[in-house]
Amino acid sequence: MPALNPIALEVLWNRLLSVANEQQTTLIRTAFSTIVRESLDLACGVFDTRGQMIGQSLTGTPGHINPMATGAVHFLEAYPPEVLEPGDVLVTNDPWQTAGQVNDFTVMTPVFRDSTIVAYFANCCHSPDIGGRILSAQAREVFEEGLRVPITRLFHRGEPNEELFKILRANVRTPAETVGDLYAQTSSNAVGARSLLQMMDEFGLETLDPLADEIIHRSEQALRNALEDIPNGRYEHEVWSDGFEEPLKLKVAVTVEARDIHIDFAGSSPQSQRGINVVLNYTKGYASFAVKAVISPEVPHNEGSFRPVHITAPKGSILNCQEPAAVASRHLVGHFLPGLIFGALAPAIPDRILAGGADPAWMSIWRATWPKTQKPANFTLFQLGGMGARPTKDGLSTTGFPSGVGGVPAEILETQAPIFQRRRELRTDSGGAGKFRGGLGQATDFAHVGEGSWSVSAMVDRTQFAAHGLLGAQPGALGELELDGETAAPKTVLWMDEKAVVSMNLPGGGGYGDPLEREPELVLRDVIHGYVSIGAARESYGVVITYQGSPSQIVRLPHHYRLDRPATAQLRQARRHRHP
Repeated sequence: MPALNPIALEVLWNRLLSVANEQQTTLIRTAFSTIVRESLDLACGVFDTRGQMIGQSLTGTPGHINPMATGAVHFLEAYPPEVLEPGDVLVTNDPWQTAGQVNDFTVMTPVFRDSTIVAYFANCCHSPDIGGRILSAQAREVFEEGLRVPITRLFHRGEPNEELFKILRANVRTPAETVGDLYAQTSSNAVGARSLLQMMDEFGLETLDPLADEIIHRSEQALRNALEDIPNGRYEHEVWSDGFEEPLKLKVAVTVEARDIHIDFAGSSPQSQRGINVVLNYTKGYASFAVKAVISPEVPHNEGSFRPVHITAPKGSILNCQEPAAVASRHLVGHFLPGLIFGALAPAIPDRILAGGADPAWMSIWRATWPKTQKPANFTLFQLGGMGARPTKDGLSTTGFPSGVGGVPAEILETQAPIFQRRRELRTDSGGAGKFRGGLGQATDFAHVGEGSWSVSAMVDRTQFAAHGLLGAQPGALGELELDGETAAPKTVLWMDEKAVVSMNLPGGGGYGDPLEREPELVLRDVIHGYVSIGAARESYGVVITYQGSPSQIVRLPHHYRLDRPATAQLRQARRHRHP
């Protein structure tokens, strides 16, 4: 093995990342479901012989990557190296051992060099279906939510475990996509293993563990060094989620002590009777992601970046639920955690913190029947609200933070299910006003093609509690779920007649800084683009803009809008005098 000088280490590290990216590319290109192909609701990573993640692929959601990384030890406990053989592939979707819901399958493959295991590859993907109830928050126990597979062999000596595959096919609504994705997950690990062995041969590596130790050690030290820039102290914050039957309180105390950070969620609501509970592994996943994102995002993501971060939540709380709690919609609570932690750290490092964002990705499961063939369709759609504004920039619109998932194009939805989007546009005035504006959500309408009933399971949040602004800025707009113009019940399955229209208007991000300090020209630009209305420009920003085109004009051009600078200066001066 070459000496681990900085140059050799950098070469090996980048080669290892390319191997993980090849693993991910294989998964995306061979997956059957749009959840993996389009939304990238996945994670890929390479592990040493002790089950420590060395590196991950280019993309992936924190809710898959981090629970997969910290959950790998469960695979090694269930199947120690001495019982594994070349061609073995392991699988589980146990919520308490990996990603927190039965819809997420983690597949892990040992890499043999001759007769010795030298590494493991693993990936985690959201399955299009796992049986049970339609994915929602309505279940009261995990047993209602679908098939639960303990850690077991998916393949043995290269042969598929046909008994397991028969059980899976008999229990899911989309057997081709569900089983096809499991084969894709297996193939991606095999491609990763092949490329890793080629890398080891090329560089004369008999084992990967010394390289893993060095990478992990450097990552740990880099994050600890970055923590020294945060003032020591205890910082607290709380936010509210819509919950299911009643709102939920999420509370955190962040304690920075030199080169360690402790995150305690004591004071959060108790676990729910419905499927919005979060297992501790998922809580740790999003909390550790938040620390790395705000403290030192450039640090390689692996076992070392977890070590300085210590996370606790009381047993039986919404963030550390105990079996057999229902957990299918755990993301609707778990996605709040980075924003919650950012809010706590805002007094210490306001110049590095985002304002509040839409947080949970809106996920909907659509079911309908094709009119000509009468075949059923089952489609999962991700939609994204606005991010919070940044200390020096506006928030990003319709962007999946903190989840990292991608939205699905309308063309994909309309070819996979007898449903079409009547409207899909940025939602005017949804971004919170500030010196830097919050990101916008999107406004969408859905209708049915053909006759007969159809349904949607709408897993949405932030319809009651808006994303907060920072340093005098305004909150983002609340989300809206409507059926034929009337407010509908979120987190439940809605059955509709053929002429119904479903409206999903996603929340916006909060602003950053005093809105009266935003450059009037930027407000004018926002009005021209349709991000901000003329009325909101005046009321929220103190900017007077007039429209000089015809009221009936279909196309409104930039020269139709005029910024009234004297009136703007006068209005802003009056407001500052009234609210010094």
